[in-house]
Amino acid sequence: MTLAATTDESPMPTLTRSSRMAQVEVLHRFEEAEPLWRSFENANHLYTPFQRYDFLSAWQRQVGSREGVAPYVVAGLDAARQPLLLLPLGIQSENGLQVASFLGGKHATFNMPLVHRAYAANAGRADVDAAIAMLRRRADRPDLLSLARQPRTWEGIANPLARLPGQPAITGCPLLKLAPGARPEERISNSMRKRLRSKERKLQATAGYRYTIARSDADIQRVLDAFFVIKPLRMAAQKLPNVFADTGVREFVFDACLSRQPSGGRTVDIHALECDDELIAVFAGVADGHRFSMMFNTYTVSGLARYSPGLILLRNIIDHYAERGYTAIDLGIGTDDYKRMFCKNDEPLFDSFLPLGAKGSVAALGLSSLGHAKRLVKRSPALSQVAQLLRGTLQR
Repeated sequence: MTLAATTDESPMPTLTRSSRMAQVEVLHRFEEAEPLWRSFENANHLYTPFQRYDFLSAWQRQVGSREGVAPYVVAGLDAARQPLLLLPLGIQSENGLQVASFLGGKHATFNMPLVHRAYAANAGRADVDAAIAMLRRRADRPDLLSLARQPRTWEGIANPLARLPGQPAITGCPLLKLAPGARPEERISNSMRKRLRSKERKLQATAGYRYTIARSDADIQRVLDAFFVIKPLRMAAQKLPNVFADTGVREFVFDACLSRQPSGGRTVDIHALECDDELIAVFAGVADGHRFSMMFNTYTVSGLARYSPGLILLRNIIDHYAERGYTAIDLGIGTDDYKRMFCKNDEPLFDSFLPLGAKGSVAALGLSSLGHAKRLVKRSPALSQVAQLLRGTLQR
């Protein structure tokens, strides 16, 4: 299949309210989708860095393919076959149903289509309904679209899929908004900065103490090697499952972190506190010039842990991106206490479960009900405590 693709050197035509989605095409191989996909990764389009080609191709190669996920990349086109929207999905068999979900699994904090900005600004409910109707008529359609953890807006523009039926996501995402030109104490209070400086003096007494951003292949390899030693110990201490031990995850993390964008920048930014003897703390995430979104983190299991190295590293990260004009930092799904020390807002997320066939209708209702129940548990301290106790018991 050949679809027209634009590049930064060939600017997109201006879209108007008369531009409507006229057809959808589905690409079943990453290599087939790559030219069109990369043409969406420029300033004319809206997308989160979790939907970049390099990030998701690494995930599909190392994790998705091993889990039986088959690419199902949907391209929405206007009557002139001008690309308007790219939906990076994968199909997996679940309990006898073919379910299409966003690629990236739990390693992508946010999911949404890559979409032309003008189309996103003008698309109405009829546009997205028409796209879903066209998918329903395809012979290769899945039974169900399970579209989780979608932001309602991105960079102030509505996500077109927010016009479809949906419900609040199970768990929110703590968000720190950064006002342009704000003073450091407006980002993090003077009292917290003072406490962290006092703790950091203890770390500064170690030989070679430093805050670094891993940029070279050798630095990235060294930091990740240490991360994969420390993280299992930290998860075990918290009686939590080590998701980084799942098949292919280590390879995915290395592939994604070592890859580069066409601009030359890394697909994943890795921030660390180190000394000559050990990796003290690490936070890694994706950045797009507007927002930094955390992917994974850990901190030492040595005695240096008592000096709050994770919080000290977060202070450095916040200042780093604020000084570069970023307007937001999010710390991933979940409401851990340390996140609330910095993030006073939440990114509103929603889930949509859309049947494309008769078999998918019952499944959509079941997933919706399950999502509501899980959200109720998350919002109730008493129920959450019971769930944690049961999880701990099952893991013994």
